[in-house]
Amino acid sequence: MDGKGCSGSPTARRGGGGGDKRQDSWAPAAAPELQLGAVRWRPYWWWPPSRGCAARRLPAVVCGAAAVAAAVVVIFAGGGSLIKGTPYSLFFHDAQEDRPPANLTADQLLDGLFTAEFSYRSCRSRYEFAGYHKKSSHKPSPYLLAKLRKQEALQKRCGPGTAAHKKALRRLKSGEGAATDAEDDGCRYLVNISFRGLGNRMLAVASAFLYAVLTERVLLVHWGKKDVADLFCEPFPHATWVLPRAGWRSPLRKLDDYDGESKMSLGNMLQSSAVGVSADGNVSWASPRTPPYVYLHLSGGYGYHDKLFYCGTHQRLLRDVPWLLMRTDSYMVPGLFLTPLFIEELEAMFPEKDAAFYHVGRYLFHPSNAVWHAVTSYYRSNLAGASRRVGIQIRVFQEKQPPQQVLEQLLSCVRDEKLLPVPEIKTANDTSSSNAVLVTSLSSWYYERLKDEYDGRLADGGVHQPSHEGEQRWGDAAHDMKALSEMYLLSTCDVLVTSGFSTFGYVAQGLGGLQPWVMPRIPSWDEWKEGQAAPEPPCRRALSVEPCFHSPSYYDCAARRDVELDKVKPYIRRCVDVSWGIKLVNESSSRW
Repeated sequence: MDGKGCSGSPTARRGGGGGDKRQDSWAPAAAPELQLGAVRWRPYWWWPPSRGCAARRLPAVVCGAAAVAAAVVVIFAGGGSLIKGTPYSLFFHDAQEDRPPANLTADQLLDGLFTAEFSYRSCRSRYEFAGYHKKSSHKPSPYLLAKLRKQEALQKRCGPGTAAHKKALRRLKSGEGAATDAEDDGCRYLVNISFRGLGNRMLAVASAFLYAVLTERVLLVHWGKKDVADLFCEPFPHATWVLPRAGWRSPLRKLDDYDGESKMSLGNMLQSSAVGVSADGNVSWASPRTPPYVYLHLSGGYGYHDKLFYCGTHQRLLRDVPWLLMRTDSYMVPGLFLTPLFIEELEAMFPEKDAAFYHVGRYLFHPSNAVWHAVTSYYRSNLAGASRRVGIQIRVFQEKQPPQQVLEQLLSCVRDEKLLPVPEIKTANDTSSSNAVLVTSLSSWYYERLKDEYDGRLADGGVHQPSHEGEQRWGDAAHDMKALSEMYLLSTCDVLVTSGFSTFGYVAQGLGGLQPWVMPRIPSWDEWKEGQAAPEPPCRRALSVEPCFHSPSYYDCAARRDVELDKVKPYIRRCVDVSWGIKLVNESSSRW
């Protein structure tokens, strides 16, 4: 993808009106972090004390998240525009803005991925996303759009707050199985149990959503102790995807405790008397009534019987189960493309197989107003003025690996692939084009070295780092909000270099439709050995923009043996960064 800037991107002079070079980045390596006392504006969720949460009758989750969201935006306020260049009109609007906006373009609606049923004020990112990304020739298929509209109707008819959902919860709590034909209202549920880092969670939710569409189930997301509303807007009009708090004795009460040992897992039920197997390999429930729920253990390291989830006969077994609880930390969509029961549907939904996450991710994930404000403010202050943006995502999994070796691998990749001008031959007067470099890393060390290497040689683009957290912190809302902002900033770039194995990089490349250069990494569970050389070549171009599925099942259910998955379908290939992983590619050509 060799764009010269994002088509249709907002243009603003660097500095966003502030002009203070010390505020050009969130990175304290270049400037001290903005302190709370320096903030002179009120965020969009502010209102006078006399009109607080109780007076407005706002959901408790909104009021409870406000302090966290405010703190994150303050931390992200390193760009001058957030303080000096941001008009109050960004936060206060006419009451008419609560209505769905009129005359939206096909670009703003991402060619029909979603409809204009949300107000502009409630979720700014939904209609502004296209303005910060290149216009793409990759359009969602009419069949995919029809399936999305059908799913939205199902979420509205059967989701939380409806009579159907209340009835389903009562049946689940009482231990009743599937409804009889006379009782069946067509409402079945898939609960996604999210865990690990934000990248894993997003890929898992996208996978669960696609499975819900394929099986006509309502998707409900369990975000653990975190609040998904801090990060994302609701994706479904007039419905919620948030799993409500469960009552006592409900199987939904302690979802984080489910694991491979749970007796209601598919794998364990297949090994017990709960499931009968006929001579021809077909399976059926031993009880006359389908169980009220089944737990699907699909996280990395899952066992043989759990992996039978990808068999057609086992999908038929699960079809009438009222509640499915799915725990995964992977992008399992390539596995669904290998599941016989789903292949025809998926091929119709995605004629361009390597655009699955590109469409699903853009449909599902709309950053909250707090996150989106941080993204756009930083973009306007630091990236918008450059004619070309190069995103660099660095994730080091081994503590013992020398940072200098990682840096040299990165610089070799950038130079070998000519992703940035060669410093030795670029003159100070050469300003024919400007390259802005966006660095995302838990450490500021790489940013500082890249700034020494390139800053001043990139015309007026510069090197920027939004934040450096030092370490990944699971369960920290502010940390996740920063991470999400950086994923979206990377997705606005024209060129992307990522670290292998990193789900953070997968999300960024998928949202942006970017086919990255991937730097191979030693897996996190392998120990770095003293004197071990850096991988060669330093980076390889990914075969598509799709994320890699790290833990596929190699078992062919029909043949009853393991097979080479990259030889089963022309659109399934091995990942360049994970030798045992698989990903979706465009079998005809590379058109990204």
